[in-house]
Amino acid sequence: MADDRIRYDILVQEAARGVIRKVLQETAQAGLPGDHHFFITFVTNAPGVRISSALRERYPEQMTIVIQHQYWDLKAHEKGFEVVLSFSDVLEKLEIPYTAIRGFYDPHANFEMEFDDVRPASANEAQVQEFPREPEADKPAKPAKAEKPARKREEPAKPEGDAPAAGKGAEVVSLDAFRKK
Repeated sequence: MADDRIRYDILVQEAARGVIRKVLQETAQAGLPGDHHFFITFVTNAPGVRISSALRERYPEQMTIVIQHQYWDLKAHEKGFEVVLSFSDVLEKLEIPYTAIRGFYDPHANFEMEFDDVRPASANEAQVQEFPREPEADKPAKPAKAEKPARKREEPAKPEGDAPAAGKGAEVVSLDAFRKK
C-alpha cells in the first residue's frame, strides 16, 4: 500500500461534515424545508459532547436523535451544533461537535453519511461537561410544526419508553432500516 501523506480519507470526512454543518445552519435559520428531517447518531463520550448525566447514563457510548417536529433553539456553529429536545417530556440541551457525529440520515431525500473516525475521549482529554436538565416551566415555544413528539431511540422498532438492558452499552443501528425500498 502506498504511503498516503495527504490523508484523503480525513479530508473527505471533514468535507462531509461540512455538508452537515451547512444543512443544520440553514435549518437553524429557516426551519426544516418540506418533509425533510434528520437522524443524527453521535458518540456520547467523544470530546466536546455536552449532555445531561441522565442521558449519558442511558446512552454511555452513542445515541441517535431526530430533528423533526419537536426541537428548540437549534444553533449550528463552526465546530458543532446545539439543540434542545424532549426526552419523555423532559427538555434536554445537547451540544454536539461535528467530529462526534457517527451517522447522518435524511429519509425524505434518502441521503445518508457514515463516519468511521470518531474516537471517544481519552483519560488525558478534558473532562466531558454535562448540562443540567431544564425545568418544564422554562420550555421554549414550540416550532410551527410541533405535531408529533420527538423520537429518540437506538433502534427504529423500539417503543418510546424502552430503555437499554441494564449493563448493556448502546447498540449500533444500520440506517438501511430507514431506506426506501
